[in-house]
Amino acid sequence: MAGTVRTQLLLSKQYGRAFSVLNSQIHTSCVLGSKDHYKFLVLGGGSGGIAMAARIKRKVGAENVAIVEPSEMHYYQPIWTLVGAGAKSVASSGRSTASVIPSGVKWVKSKVAEFDPENNSVYIDSGKKISYDYLIVALGLELHYEKIKGLPEGFKHPQIGSNYSLQTVEKTWNALKNFKEGNALFTFPNTPVKCAGAPQKIMYLSDAFLRKTGKRSKANIVYNTSLPVLFGVKKYADALWEIVKKRDLNVNLRQNLIEVRAEEQEAVFENLDKPGETKVMKYEMLHVTPPMGPPAVLKGSSLDDTAGWLDINKETLQHKNYTNVFGIGDCTNLPTSKTAAAVAAQSAVLDRTVSRILKKQTPDSKYDGYTSCPLVTSYNTVILAEFDYNGQPLETFPVDQSKESRIMYHMKADVMPHLYWHGLLKGFWGGPGPYRTMMHLGMK
Repeated sequence: MAGTVRTQLLLSKQYGRAFSVLNSQIHTSCVLGSKDHYKFLVLGGGSGGIAMAARIKRKVGAENVAIVEPSEMHYYQPIWTLVGAGAKSVASSGRSTASVIPSGVKWVKSKVAEFDPENNSVYIDSGKKISYDYLIVALGLELHYEKIKGLPEGFKHPQIGSNYSLQTVEKTWNALKNFKEGNALFTFPNTPVKCAGAPQKIMYLSDAFLRKTGKRSKANIVYNTSLPVLFGVKKYADALWEIVKKRDLNVNLRQNLIEVRAEEQEAVFENLDKPGETKVMKYEMLHVTPPMGPPAVLKGSSLDDTAGWLDINKETLQHKNYTNVFGIGDCTNLPTSKTAAAVAAQSAVLDRTVSRILKKQTPDSKYDGYTSCPLVTSYNTVILAEFDYNGQPLETFPVDQSKESRIMYHMKADVMPHLYWHGLLKGFWGGPGPYRTMMHLGMK
């Protein structure tokens, strides 16, 4: 009799698990069958959107949260620097969107077509209206290869790659592998970009690869950046300039890529300090960082600023005009670098802000602009840049992080992806702030 009961209990648990999985799949299905109203509507299934959905679910229940996201796949994009250098596979960077959306949260598989914050609503591309009590905008940014004459069609030529898109990141590795001799060009555009260190990371990795394969003596490595500095924080810029000099890398400031002549293997740059002056450079390898901008649906809406970015309070992440609208990540006008590390820190602040709003209280948590950029300088070293709104270093570890470090490389390559998938996206990782306090004995 006891054995029969145990068998029935075991079967019951197995059926229960099966039902739970089926129920989760139903809840995270596409727009068909979705409700017309949610307490919290999250726009965007990138790092910020998924992280906030996970956090909000614990506050109000999964059935009261929906995510609008058209993509079938979710990618951990920071690892693409290493994919472009042949150190990681592109397959390792992706997981299905269904697998990262918090269980029970509705997945509206669609694009946002229009905002109507006056009526607490958005329209999706099917024409359907979805209303909300609270809105979290996490739409990321858009790449604009087409703003460079000759692209994106130029990518069909094997000498050109870009670590910034799924379609072109492996082209970077192919161009690097097949490099023989000549100019290897790396660019930084005249727009805001996500992960401002990435355009030069691939330069350092390419230098390391060419040294390892005995081709460096035949290569002229050139970094043409639109910026007036090598990096925005002086402490790290000084360290990077030392690397540039030591490795015989050529850096040209205020140079902006405006055209690629793929057939001739020529890149045309404008001198931003001398309008109208251009320079043509031949290349054997070209890595393009595209111009970037806010989501088209945001531009011209009542939620954007004059440049098209989501207009939010830089401390509370609450919209400046609509108190039930919040923002996170690359789509916002927060004056800090657009990185996954910034999203993590923002998610902790926004979580606190939302909690206070739900209790009819004034937000009291303040985002200090924390962001991080692991500057990969070789296949086993990283300079871990961490800083705030004022461009002041805000380092987690009690060491000089402007020094190249093997440990920091392994953090970038091995620890951070795990922290991303199992910490940030689950709503459990809000940046290293608490650990920084402990590491510095409460003095920072």
